[in-house]
Amino acid sequence: MPFVMSKYSDYLGLGIAGNFALHLAQAGELEEFKDVITAEEAAPKGMFPFYLPNNPQTTAKDTLKTFPLSHDTIKLPNATVNVQAEPEVALVCTLAYKDGKIIKITPTHFGAYNDCSIRVAGASKISDKKNWGAYSKGISNTLFEIDKFEDGGVMDSFSICSFLKRDGEIEAYGENVELNGYSYFYEKLTEWMTNQINTQENFGPLEPLSSYIKDCDYPSKALISIGATRYTAYGENTFLSVDDELFIVVYNSQKATLEDVHTALKTSNYDDETMSVLAQKVI
Repeated sequence: MPFVMSKYSDYLGLGIAGNFALHLAQAGELEEFKDVITAEEAAPKGMFPFYLPNNPQTTAKDTLKTFPLSHDTIKLPNATVNVQAEPEVALVCTLAYKDGKIIKITPTHFGAYNDCSIRVAGASKISDKKNWGAYSKGISNTLFEIDKFEDGGVMDSFSICSFLKRDGEIEAYGENVELNGYSYFYEKLTEWMTNQINTQENFGPLEPLSSYIKDCDYPSKALISIGATRYTAYGENTFLSVDDELFIVVYNSQKATLEDVHTALKTSNYDDETMSVLAQKVI
């Protein structure tokens, strides 16, 4: 189901850190979370904002008020820094509130997402690496409707993979993994997100999300990226350069094979019935 990109301009933009085993270590970010205590070892480390709608008057940095999403372009920062794609699944969600707190998060659609990130040591907050302006994030124009966000639903059948094209050569950037490989998924994830948003404080790399949401006048919809998957050895050691082409593909692995994905990328002929493809040129 296609969505117009501008549709998301009034959506709250949130992401999850540490929801796929080993990714934080690959990204060199474990040290930043050393003082963050989680309920269990596999639990995500926290959530971060990447976009705050409605131009809020808030303590958050101003760049978070800039709409960052594109379906076809990544614009590198002006500074000389390393930038890495982060292949993820994004959830389009509705938010329900009571007494200023979120009481229910309902995912309605999902698809391919790039939580593109600056790799810099010593950033005070996760969000410092996440939104440096327009065209710093990406989401596919093709999203799939969620019948039920639980075991037995449509997402059981989907996997995610990613590739980088440089100098005419296409290399696997992220591992090819099933979506249920996420540490927290389905009901466990929505329950965790609800609690995390309501209780997360300004601590270490984390920020007070409930305060930001109040400042944004309680958005009714959110775009939530649920965590970057693991890199291949190539992806872990390759940063983005101008003229690279990046492909993140969320596909129905019961109806399409990895070889089908490879063929689709080579021909730029994507089957919207089986694949949510995010294809971005780096500028």
